[in-house]
Amino acid sequence: MPGTLYLCATPIGNLEDMTLRCIRILKEVDIIAAEDTRNSIKLLNHFEIKTPMTSYHEYNKIEKGHKLVERLRNGENIALITDAGTPGISDPGEELVKMCQEANVPVTAVPGASACVTALTISGLPTRRFAFEAFLPTDKKERLAILEEMKEETRTMVVYEAPHRLVRTLKVLGETLGNRRISICRELTKKHETVFATTIEEALDYYEKQEPKGECVMVIEGKSREEIRAEEKAHWEELSIEEHMAHYLNNGMEKKEAMKQVAKDRGVSKRDIYQALL
Repeated sequence: MPGTLYLCATPIGNLEDMTLRCIRILKEVDIIAAEDTRNSIKLLNHFEIKTPMTSYHEYNKIEKGHKLVERLRNGENIALITDAGTPGISDPGEELVKMCQEANVPVTAVPGASACVTALTISGLPTRRFAFEAFLPTDKKERLAILEEMKEETRTMVVYEAPHRLVRTLKVLGETLGNRRISICRELTKKHETVFATTIEEALDYYEKQEPKGECVMVIEGKSREEIRAEEKAHWEELSIEEHMAHYLNNGMEKKEAMKQVAKDRGVSKRDIYQALL
């Protein structure tokens, strides 16, 4: 029987957020795969966990991943931990999970802290629907493509950023998204945790004067449906009513239905469209 890969969430700041189950699993497994063993040894020592560690990170995820899967297939149990938070979220853990699934090796999660969800819940912005973007791509072309998608996103967006890049990213967000509401969450679960609920323009003005410190999670307002409707209405109003009608008629719509749709697009009554066409 193969062993099991345990995805163990570790604290994102406050060590009291370590779960009892996570401590037990880390003590019971045969080995712990850690993103940075030098960082993780402090956590293990704090909870008196003596299990041996091995490094598993972005630069060895393929080669080391195959070795870990082989150990799992031979019956060993392995815990995967990241520097902070939930493994598999914006880190190489997702590659190991994929390898395990392909090899029919069981994978389970030991849930706990996550910076994304923590920031979202205290942001004051809508939480029912959200999109997680992690760190924006470093490649300029890819980053522009992602920003264009974010521009039309109606869900609340969650983006990670390092303090030394925060001002530059806020500038880009302002240029692309406009002056949306934003909550900048810093030092989550730590003593100096802050939630700066503001707008992109005000945040940029503040951090250009005040040097940002600590890892940041930006929670950004999605595009409102009112804004979308206004843009659609403006688009249709650029056309004459005859051109607008022709658009639907040429696509096979009956005249009566086309008039009804044109009226809806332009925010007027069907009678108004009828009179204009006469």
